[in-house]
Amino acid sequence: MKIVARNKKAFHDFEILEKYEAGIELKGSEVKAIRMGRVNLKDSYVKIKDGEAWWMQGHISNLDTTNVYFRHDETRPRKLLLHKREIGKLAGKASEKGFSIVPIDLHFNHKNKAKLTIAVARGKQLHDKRQALKEKQLKREAAAAMKKYI
Repeated sequence: MKIVARNKKAFHDFEILEKYEAGIELKGSEVKAIRMGRVNLKDSYVKIKDGEAWWMQGHISNLDTTNVYFRHDETRPRKLLLHKREIGKLAGKASEKGFSIVPIDLHFNHKNKAKLTIAVARGKQLHDKRQALKEKQLKREAAAAMKKYI
């Protein structure tokens, strides 16, 4: 599994509860751009509409070599390929107050298909974010101290 892009901001802003792996309906130029790493997941989200999952505001840049005729809209909504049962679960969770569906990472699986890992997440409060940063800093300092003695 080769991870192309990761949404670090999602781990900072949200508490991740459940993860799902979804296929993405893409055009050829988009696949090529993803292979080149021209993807940004930062402000994107997943929306359930009419029994289908859609990846909104996901930015896949055009390549310089792409013909003008074949260029894609960089932030167009892209359909996610999930089972109906999974979409039902996601819709139920997303309808609850405080929950949202965010993309975690974009990767190629062992069959060389582009997959988007999405997660049901609950937004963190400011004090939770501060606490997480403190814990991260303490772990980093502890690892550095252990490295000195080994």
